[in-house]
Amino acid sequence: MLSEQRSQLTGLAVAIVLVGVVTGVIFGLREAVPVVSTGIVYLLPVLLVSIYWGVWMGLATSLLSAAAFNFFHLPPTGNFTISDGENWVALAVFFTIAVIASTLADAARNRQIEAELRRREADLVAEMARVMLSGESLEDSLREAGQRIAQAYDLPAVTVSLEWVGSEQRMVALPLLVQGERAGTLLIPRDTPEDVAETIRVRIVPALEALVGAARRRSELEAQVVETRALRHSNVLKTTMLRSVSHDLRSPLTAISAAAGGLQSDTLSDEERRELTAVISTEAARLARLVDNVLDLSRLQAGAAAPRTDWCSIEEVVREAVASVAAPPKGFDISLDDDLPLIRADAAQLERALANVLENAARHAGESPVTIRASAPVNRLLLRVSDAGSGIPKEELERVFEPFHRSPDRTGPGSGLGLAIARGFVELNGGRLRADSLPGQGTTFLFDLPLATDESEPVVTAAGSTPE
Repeated sequence: MLSEQRSQLTGLAVAIVLVGVVTGVIFGLREAVPVVSTGIVYLLPVLLVSIYWGVWMGLATSLLSAAAFNFFHLPPTGNFTISDGENWVALAVFFTIAVIASTLADAARNRQIEAELRRREADLVAEMARVMLSGESLEDSLREAGQRIAQAYDLPAVTVSLEWVGSEQRMVALPLLVQGERAGTLLIPRDTPEDVAETIRVRIVPALEALVGAARRRSELEAQVVETRALRHSNVLKTTMLRSVSHDLRSPLTAISAAAGGLQSDTLSDEERRELTAVISTEAARLARLVDNVLDLSRLQAGAAAPRTDWCSIEEVVREAVASVAAPPKGFDISLDDDLPLIRADAAQLERALANVLENAARHAGESPVTIRASAPVNRLLLRVSDAGSGIPKEELERVFEPFHRSPDRTGPGSGLGLAIARGFVELNGGRLRADSLPGQGTTFLFDLPLATDESEPVVTAAGSTPE
């Protein structure tokens, strides 16, 4: 209100100054132009004041101009009387034209103000559309949209919520409807000026409703796309699994069937029977391993392989894993640092992960041993498994951990599940598993496992003593 009063006072001051300036100009034109004709110059202050301060200030300027015209230029000058009827007509015509000009100027001013308001509203709606359809979360987008509305209308706070919220002591709730249903609430301050509140109701709320509806449809479509991709990936995975498992099952089943058929012969020696029995035992173990891998992968992908953590010794994990894997020709070279601390993990899952990595390394070790090293820098336990095989190309270092992935030059048995399961079990226990390799120089698999950081639980070494 105070700023509006100051604006009106400024307009009045400008009107007085402009009328004074025009009066002085007309004095200079007296000798060249008839006095009655110079009155038109007073329309300039009327138009300028009407354009910037509205029709009422324009009318006031018209009266002031008519009074100045009468007092200073229409005889007898120096008073507000008019002796000539022709001058009365000139003054009346001037005042009428001044009023009409003031009204037209004010109408043009109002149209300009309205156009500017519509432009600002269009910019605001476009900005809200950009924010809400930019791909961010809908809640964050609505929060930013509320901030933009508050800035546009100079309000302390505006909140856009997807919840059904009622009016509060300091906020007024404007419902947002999408397809006839309540989809959210726009909260504006209770002391918002009535014209601003009405503009928000009429102009902003419908646009916001349309944007909320579009954003919700976009979220639904994105969810459908994600679900479709997941289903497609699941179908691809199932197809790949069936193909791989059917291929890998065929080899041990064929070997078992052939060996079982051979055992039925009466002409076999004891040595031959022992060899066939060993084939059956080996292939049966291989078959059981494949089935276990498939089950482990299924549990990992279903999120049903939660670890049963407890204190465990990495030495025992290594010992059990080595015992469960067929050794390479040169065996395993094991070197573990003394007094390695215990770790909190699922020992069975870590043993299974390590066994899968050892089995992979043993297949590629060639005529060199598979080395196993363990150390414990600050807050970490590092376990390295290295082979001296042909190595893994750089572009394959991450892909080897994908289920059913086989390198193009891969030969020999294997389902392509072991490393994927190993990484899954290690990550379930808070660790990381990665591969480092240079072609022709072998491969190292690094297990990076966290140590307990809870000071309330002592770090106990494998020997059972607490470090000094």
